[in-house]
Amino acid sequence: MTGSKATIDVVVLTMNDRPAAFPQAVASLLAQQDVDLRVVIVGNGVEPDHVPPGVRAVTLPANVGIPEGRNVGADTLAGPHSGEFVFFFDNDAVLPAPDTLARLVAEARRHPEAAYIQPRIADPDTGATLRRWVPRLRADRATRPGTVTVMAEGVVLIRRADYEKAGGWPGDFFLFHEGIDLSWRLWDLGRTGWYAPGIVIHHPATNPARHAAFHRLVARNRVWIAYRRLPALLIPIYLAVWTLLSVIRIRSRANLAIWARGLREGLQGGHGKRRPMSWGTVLRLTLAGRPPIV
Repeated sequence: MTGSKATIDVVVLTMNDRPAAFPQAVASLLAQQDVDLRVVIVGNGVEPDHVPPGVRAVTLPANVGIPEGRNVGADTLAGPHSGEFVFFFDNDAVLPAPDTLARLVAEARRHPEAAYIQPRIADPDTGATLRRWVPRLRADRATRPGTVTVMAEGVVLIRRADYEKAGGWPGDFFLFHEGIDLSWRLWDLGRTGWYAPGIVIHHPATNPARHAAFHRLVARNRVWIAYRRLPALLIPIYLAVWTLLSVIRIRSRANLAIWARGLREGLQGGHGKRRPMSWGTVLRLTLAGRPPIV
């Protein structure tokens, strides 16, 4: 650490499919002030095509998915000189001001109980914050700060010590809901999360359903989360709630059939090691406004 500056390891993934947005994202990172950054760009099945001087690059021979790609990036920068924080940053996001990361660190200092700090994500053109970007059940007031129990994983600051103690991202998820799994593990360590909507990061308001595997992976990973993290008594309740909500929300019969295949895939196993949260954590999550069944 240089002086009082916080050290931050930054992980960015790329598939070389955003030739305009990706350089803008990295430029906004390198423009940050009053923090010491170490940046790694992980090519998920590609050799990164935009690596500025001083930035490390990792080329993965195949696309291992977003959670595992993030794990690889964080592990690349781990060691005796690793940063106090790890910042995970989507490659189509932009830090709109040069003090954005310094302000996130300041929030972390004000909330030492929080393992992660979640900024407010907003579309750069409309200023709108999508419901799925607000890490709590009541998302109507995106500008209200407070303790949160999940995260919008594409743009989040996590304390390195907590990240490592929790075991990182669930790499086998490939895509979707990995932030629920990680945040629940952080809470099970006795930690919390903090939403800091006064700090805004820009990200285009895209639809996650554009991914061909969206409905299948969303369903499968919900089952995996339940089997991995919940006490046995809560598993059927959690799955029943999400099945009901999904049937209501998914209007297309074709998409509902894909979702059902994902549900069956999850029920067949593959969720990895089971490490259920304690009942004390269930109580803490409930008191924080989100019982772990919704």
